[in-house]
Amino acid sequence: MSARENDTYDVVGIGFGPSNLSLAISLEEHHANVLTDPITAAFFERQPSFGWHRNMLLPSATMQISFLKDLVTFRNPVSRFGFVPFLHAQGRLAQFVNRKEFFPTRQEFHQYLEWAAAGMSNVVSYNSAVTAIRGPREHAHTSADSLRLEIRDTAGGGSRWVGARNVVISTGLEPRMPDGVVRDERVWHSSEFLDKFGRADHGELKSVAVVGAGQSAAEITKFFYEKLPHAQVHAILPSYGYSVADDTPFANQVFDADAVDDYYFGDEPVRDTFWRYHRNTNYGVVDDADIRHLYQIAYDEDLTGVKRLHFRNLTKVQSVVRDGRGARVLLKSPHHTAEPPLLDVDAIVFATGYDTMDPTRLLGDLDRYCLRDESGRHRVTRDYRLVTTPELTCGIYLQGGTEHTHGLTSSLLSNIAVRSGEIADSIVQRRAERDLVPAAAGVLSSLEAVEKPI
Repeated sequence: MSARENDTYDVVGIGFGPSNLSLAISLEEHHANVLTDPITAAFFERQPSFGWHRNMLLPSATMQISFLKDLVTFRNPVSRFGFVPFLHAQGRLAQFVNRKEFFPTRQEFHQYLEWAAAGMSNVVSYNSAVTAIRGPREHAHTSADSLRLEIRDTAGGGSRWVGARNVVISTGLEPRMPDGVVRDERVWHSSEFLDKFGRADHGELKSVAVVGAGQSAAEITKFFYEKLPHAQVHAILPSYGYSVADDTPFANQVFDADAVDDYYFGDEPVRDTFWRYHRNTNYGVVDDADIRHLYQIAYDEDLTGVKRLHFRNLTKVQSVVRDGRGARVLLKSPHHTAEPPLLDVDAIVFATGYDTMDPTRLLGDLDRYCLRDESGRHRVTRDYRLVTTPELTCGIYLQGGTEHTHGLTSSLLSNIAVRSGEIADSIVQRRAERDLVPAAAGVLSSLEAVEKPI
């Protein structure tokens, strides 16, 4: 798909990961109900093709959510873009059922996402990065009710501008590194793991370290141990070992669509309770099976006396200094009362999570129209739209970066189908309301003309 210069769309999506892919499908399925005047949409993705956490598609790693929490099912169970139709199209439906598992592997779920993205290729432009957004009257082709977006071809094909009556920002999370630690060919973030590991000389990786206590950290630690049988593997944990993820039925209700209302319309004590009691459903926790697997490795090593897996509990990284072809890591722990220990490694992976999406830089000067709360965070309506001053009538929606207003599921797959459906409903409804104004004015004008005395 190639959006033409100066075209104006009802919706322009910035980023085409799972969230905006789900939105594109939701808008497409709205077309069945609005055949005479369908919503027009265009999506722009900086990557050359669809990809979602490609560098963490580790062998046999499974999803933490049910296959039913796909792009569409919770919004439209009969959609042709569901995970079950995907399995049927691949000829694997019976085999998947025979597994008796709710959780597909991450690799298979990624194949599903690629399959769905291929079905929406008519609305997305890849190798296309949105570099600027201009407000009403700030560009020659901008009307009072539209924004202007500059699209740069990341493959070197120049730039162009398109218009949008609504913008949906879904640029994803930003990898988080400790202050002062710089990524390079020996210092990695988990978001680039498989790529960096694939380019490394595995024979040179005789000592490796993984920083973090969450699911990604545990998976990479296990991967290192299995793929590098000659290497010493160090797990650097800020806690005393790994904590298990709470995926029990009652706790999982915090990911239900109804829980978003409880959080959004709740007062501060309610919101605080959500985070205090249910943070362990998603953040800094590990699946029980993975914890037991790593513990069994450690136990077996104690039996044999051959030690390769080292757990450094209650330990943090103070600094990392490149030393020749490896890295020298300065550690800090309450165990160390004298000089902090140094750890020399050939590679170190920081599975230290991500920062939430912040649209401020992308919005640029447009951000001055966006209202904030007393803590300086963007105000967001229940339908994920930024609250703006009256001068800005265009819709700016967020898929991510709304944890402070919508809770745990702000950017998670668990609520993706319902969330994208709510945004689509909002866009369709707002357009209908906008179109009613001139229509009503025309009717009133006609009535006045009829009632004029001759």
